Amino acid sequence: MADHLEASVTLPSDPASVSAARNFVADVLAEWGLPCDAEVADTVRLIVSELATNAVQHTFGQSPTFTVDVQLDRDEHLRIGVTDSHPRFPKRLPAAVQQDNGRGMVIIRWLTAECGGRLVVRPTREGGKTVAIELPWTVPAEPVTAGGPQEP
Repeated sequence: MADHLEASVTLPSDPASVSAARNFVADVLAEWGLPCDAEVADTVRLIVSELATNAVQHTFGQSPTFTVDVQLDRDEHLRIGVTDSHPRFPKRLPAAVQQDNGRGMVIIRWLTAECGGRLVVRPTREGGKTVAIELPWTVPAEPVTAGGPQEP
C-alpha cells in the first residue's frame, strides 16, 4: 500500500449528512482493506456518527457544511477528522450534569482510547475547528477459508 492515502468529502450541515459521512468513511476504509465486519469498523462508524452529529447540531447554523477527512499513513496510523467553520470548541460536561444529549465527546474519547488512539481538537486557519481521532491501523488477517488446499 502507499505511504499515504487520503480521502475527503464535504457535506451540508444537515442531519441526513450524518449517515452519508458514516457511509463514506466505511467505504473508504473497506477500499483500504478494513473488512466492514471488523469490530474496529463498527467502532469507527460510531465515532464518525458522533463527530458528524456534533458538527451538525452544535454549530447552530453557523457552519453551512462540514468536511470529513480520512488519512492513512504508512499502514500504521489512521486519522479521521471532521472540520466545521464554527469557532466554538467542544466542551466537556461535568459528570453530574443531567442532560438528554451532550455526551458525544465523552463517547468519542472513550471509544478512541479503547482502540489505543487519541482525540485531538485543533483550530483551523479559517477560524473553525477540526475534531479528529488518531488510531493505530490494524487490518485483521485474512480468515482461512474452508475448501482450500489441505495438508496430508
